[in-house]
Amino acid sequence: MGRSVVLAGAARCPRCCLPPRWCVCGLLAPVATRLMVHVLIHRHEHHKPSSTGRLVARAVTGAACHIYQRETRAHPAAGFPAAAGAGGREPWILHPDGDPLPAPDPAERPGQPVILLDGTWRQAGEMLRACAGLGRRVRLADAGAAPSRYWLRDQSAGDRLSTAEALLGVFSCRGEADAERGLRLHFELHVYAMLRARGRREMAERYLAHSPLLGAAPEAVSRLDARRPDPAG
Repeated sequence: MGRSVVLAGAARCPRCCLPPRWCVCGLLAPVATRLMVHVLIHRHEHHKPSSTGRLVARAVTGAACHIYQRETRAHPAAGFPAAAGAGGREPWILHPDGDPLPAPDPAERPGQPVILLDGTWRQAGEMLRACAGLGRRVRLADAGAAPSRYWLRDQSAGDRLSTAEALLGVFSCRGEADAERGLRLHFELHVYAMLRARGRREMAERYLAHSPLLGAAPEAVSRLDARRPDPAG
């Protein structure tokens, strides 16, 4: 799909990495969850505006983002292993090559660590090997049951989801309906704004026509569309 039409070196928001004209920060409420979410993001992915790992880190309350460095594989991100295992609970590492995600337990206390690997599938495999022994691999039982809404990149297989969509699946399996709805809106607004920033207006309108944003957060779309072009852009 088309790349950004924004010139290299142009100003971008430090949080969402979008041009000021299409910045989505502050348009939606933060997402609360009982989980402790950690995103291990590959260094080549960290500065990409299309990254949904960064989206998770800024939208989900308490989520932490750790940058993976290949050259320091023994310690892929400073403080990451200790942070993910804080509280004495075995982290879950989300990956298709894992056990089925455990069913929710009403007596379970909040704070279960969940690790998301953000990067290409090849990069995710490398990060998974670097996390060996850190936690238990778990997978979504119904991954790929619905088509991905991540229109920013082509997926090589129908069961491959973006990082944010994978977390949406975790929320669904764990019965966190409010968190799932909240993150879905953040994800949809992110994709819509990225398509607009790339100059793909027709595709963005087609995307929006089937988005929950129109019913659940029309004011966020209106505020985004109504913004004047950035004078510096």
